[in-house]
Amino acid sequence: MARKAISNDRYRLIGTYERLRKALVERPDDGRLDKALSYWVLPTDRRLPIAFLDRPLRELLSQPFDELMSTPGVGHKKILGFFDLLKRAAKAATPDAPFGMATTESKRQKPAAPTPGFDASIVSELLWSQWCETVRHFELGAEKLGRLAPTLQTLPTVIWHSRLEEYADRSLADIRSLKTHGEKRINAILEVFCTVHEALATATLPENIDVAIVPRFVPPITRWLIEVVNQPDLPPVEEMHKHIVKPMIQQIRIDLGDQVAGLAASRLCLDENSPSVKQQAETIGVTRARVYQLLEDCAKVMDVRWPEGRWLFAPLSTRFGSSDPETIGLVHGIVDLFYPPERPSVSVESEEEEELSLS
Repeated sequence: MARKAISNDRYRLIGTYERLRKALVERPDDGRLDKALSYWVLPTDRRLPIAFLDRPLRELLSQPFDELMSTPGVGHKKILGFFDLLKRAAKAATPDAPFGMATTESKRQKPAAPTPGFDASIVSELLWSQWCETVRHFELGAEKLGRLAPTLQTLPTVIWHSRLEEYADRSLADIRSLKTHGEKRINAILEVFCTVHEALATATLPENIDVAIVPRFVPPITRWLIEVVNQPDLPPVEEMHKHIVKPMIQQIRIDLGDQVAGLAASRLCLDENSPSVKQQAETIGVTRARVYQLLEDCAKVMDVRWPEGRWLFAPLSTRFGSSDPETIGLVHGIVDLFYPPERPSVSVESEEEEELSLS
């Protein structure tokens, strides 16, 4: 009885293999048979036949079932995993049709929103190769990860300034083998590439039009500043807050969280009721040195998100130096917070003395 059960199971395996083999071999040659078996693997896959992964489908399917089963390390469970990969390869409309993220199309209908619940574990080598091709096609390799990330809160600080080209020519397996690249970091990197791909993959551009991908808050501020610099006087403080302060603070909220955004907003009140660093530190229960560190992070965000802003703000303080003190004071406050000049480190005590002398 046991022998008959084994025999029936073996026949079923052989039948499955032959059906999958026929579905792949007898279809028009579109290049999928020349892809390595690993091309069809998702990180969430289990029971993988490791001995087969680096071999192209054409070579594997040229062997009879018995020969594949006799491969060291390949047993019943690994063969079932092998069949799953063959099914995936057979079902793909083309060898470059993405798989692994079935909701990509629905997400693309809402390109303005960050990718919700992004999960790097379901990104295949095939899907990754498509994202990288989009980056190369639009010549975005020199762009920094931090400039295009949906939020900097999930992107490690040490790779804010890493360029997309540092990863675009690597496979997912290569990236996962890099030192210090754990799942959290890889998840953040892949999310940036996914965001870029979803924004640009369907763009069809005529020869005389190009596309630039930048943080959403940048274009409106840029246009407004260019208009302002051509006016005889600076706009009132209320206009400055509406067109500059609020969108920049909102970006800080996206990238650093509510606490830092609140500190930055308070620093730009610039009236007699605006809290000192000491008062801010007491309010949130941290040291004064920590408040300074958090405020310095605002400049780090702008350094990667919008470094060009420094040169757009520069003419405001030089050309309108004799404007209303409150308005020009706000300009200096914005520049000091988001684009401070490099200076030697100053102790907390020295900063407090400076605050007292100014008050």
